[in-house]
Amino acid sequence: MGCCASKGENSKANRVARWRSTGITFPNEVFDLDRSVRTLDLTHNKLVDIPVEISKLINMQRLVLAHNLIEHLPINLGKLKSLKALTLDQNRVTTLPDELGQLVRLERLSISGNLLTCLPDTIGSLRNLVLLNVSSNKLKSLPESIGSCFSMEELQANDNLIDELPSSVCSLIHLKSLNLDNNNIKQMEGFQEFEARRRKKFDKQIDSNVMINSKGLDEGESDAGAVSAARRLTPIELLCFSTLRKIQALSHME
Repeated sequence: MGCCASKGENSKANRVARWRSTGITFPNEVFDLDRSVRTLDLTHNKLVDIPVEISKLINMQRLVLAHNLIEHLPINLGKLKSLKALTLDQNRVTTLPDELGQLVRLERLSISGNLLTCLPDTIGSLRNLVLLNVSSNKLKSLPESIGSCFSMEELQANDNLIDELPSSVCSLIHLKSLNLDNNNIKQMEGFQEFEARRRKKFDKQIDSNVMINSKGLDEGESDAGAVSAARRLTPIELLCFSTLRKIQALSHME
C-alpha cells in the first residue's frame, strides 16, 4: 500500500499552492508579526524588490524568495542576524551588498539563476556557511575571501564565466561537493607542479590520489601512505582531482 497524506496536510498544501499562484506582492501584514516570524516563503510571485521593513523580522531564520523579479537587495538585509537560510534562485539580482557579510549565522545561501558578475569580499565573514550555490550567473571569478568560509561543505558555481580559482579554495577543508562545470577554467595554480611530482613518484596511478589540506595540493609521502590516504578521501577530493585532470588535458590540446 502506498503512503497517503492526511487531509490536514493536503488542505495545507492546496492552500499554499493557491496562494503562490496568485502572483501577490510582498504582504505588509507580515511586518505586523514582527518577532514571531521564523520562516517567510514568497516563492513564485512577482516581487520586484524587498521592502526595507524586512529588517523588522529580527528572529527570522529562513527567507525564501525564489522565482521572482527581484533586482536588488536592501542593505539592511544584514540586520537579520538570526537568518540561517537565504534562497534567491531565479531572480534578476546583479550585485550582493557588502552587508551580506553581517549575516554571521547564515548556513545556506542559494542565488542561482541570477545576473551576478561578482561576489562581495565580505562573503568571507560567513564562517558558518555550509552551502553556497551561485550557479548559472555571470561570475568571472570567486573572491579570495571565500577561503575564510571554513564550514563550507558544498560549493556550486557551475555555468558561469570563471576562468581561475582563488588559491584559498584549498583552505576549505570541510568541502565535500564542488561543481565547476561549464566555466572557462583551464588550470589551477600549482597543479602542473603537483602532477609532475606525482607521476615521477608513483609507478602506477592510485585512484584519484589527491589530498587537499591547508597547505594546498599534496601528492603524499609514500605509496603506502597514499593508499591509506585514498581510503580517507572525501568526495570533493576525488571530484576536484577528476575535474583538474580534464582541465589539464584541455590545456594541452590548445
